Amino acid sequence: MKRSLAGLLAATVLAVTTPASAQISDDVVKIGLILDMSSIYADITGKGSADAAQMAIDDFGGKVLGKPIELVYADHQNKADIAATKAREWFENEKVDAILEVAASATALAALEVAKSKNKIIVFNGPGATRLTNEACSPLSVHWVYDTYAMAHGTGYATIKQGYDTWFFITADYTFGQDLERDTTAVIVANGGKVLGGVRAPINTPDFSSFILQAQASKAKVVALANAGADTTNAIKQASEFGLVKGGQKLAGMLVFITDVNALGLEKAQGMLLTTAFYWDMNDETRQWSARFMAKEGRMPTMAQAGVYSSVTHYLKAVQAAGTDESEAVMKKMRETPVNDFFVKNGKIREDGRMVHDMYLVEVKSPAESKAPWDYYKIRSTIPAEEAFQPLSASRCPLVKK
Repeated sequence: MKRSLAGLLAATVLAVTTPASAQISDDVVKIGLILDMSSIYADITGKGSADAAQMAIDDFGGKVLGKPIELVYADHQNKADIAATKAREWFENEKVDAILEVAASATALAALEVAKSKNKIIVFNGPGATRLTNEACSPLSVHWVYDTYAMAHGTGYATIKQGYDTWFFITADYTFGQDLERDTTAVIVANGGKVLGGVRAPINTPDFSSFILQAQASKAKVVALANAGADTTNAIKQASEFGLVKGGQKLAGMLVFITDVNALGLEKAQGMLLTTAFYWDMNDETRQWSARFMAKEGRMPTMAQAGVYSSVTHYLKAVQAAGTDESEAVMKKMRETPVNDFFVKNGKIREDGRMVHDMYLVEVKSPAESKAPWDYYKIRSTIPAEEAFQPLSASRCPLVKK
């Protein structure tokens, strides 16, 4: 009788504790990243993002609910059709449970449409277009690190408040650049400034000379670079060669990463104001994680790469809490659970898919102020989460109730 009772109790315990692991599809949790591994955003995302994701998986123990975690990644070559094809292939044939990064906005929007059709989770760290949480929003998508609204309101507002009230844009001619110009223009006009003109530059162009000459001819106080990655660094270097700043105009990099500052050098980048979601030298937690990253990569992480670690960790915690890798159950846990890690404190995912958190306005140090390698930023102010991102009252996401 005792043996029967013991057996019954054991069976009951087994029934309570094992269904969660039994609900992992294909006995593996498979995460995908679609990155720029070889072009202008490779330093921003690339191998560093893949390594950050693997760090998160390793720190989680390599398993969730008793099942192995597998990471796959691919190079989209900055082509939207390649990103969409890879997302479809992963979801349909390779049993990928979630895509937790698609670098660049045009490629992100393409992959997002595939994720919608397959009812799969997709998270964005490197892209900036606010369309991801507006017209293109999805119940299963999250925009994690920054967007063009946050960059425009951080850098744009700070610059115009210093008296730089006339602007000229050199804009990357695709979704991200257009969104960044639009959002920054709104800040300029709302604060009494004026846009005197602008030009659209093809992505990955090596020659900015004609665009810089037009910017100089405009006599605008600020020449805003609504681009990113190698496009930004090339534009800044060529602006220096043309004497744009020496001629009295101010350069505003609307999306500048720490790798861009490193590539430019402090001599050229000093004094630049920029907005960021993350800086490696903020506190002990950021320094410890960044030191581990640097040991792998030989450089400090960008905010996008730090965001990949954060979002992968949050996703795995949600799988653990949900007891399954089923998309809707996992997203429910992701939305319910505050984000607290070295990257962000008290972050939360809103109904439009925007993960809101504090942002930081920083100024690039002069060579004399920098005391060590990668000691590049002075934090000028913290932009609270409720101010950093587009308010829900202005949202164009159909999921937001008004």
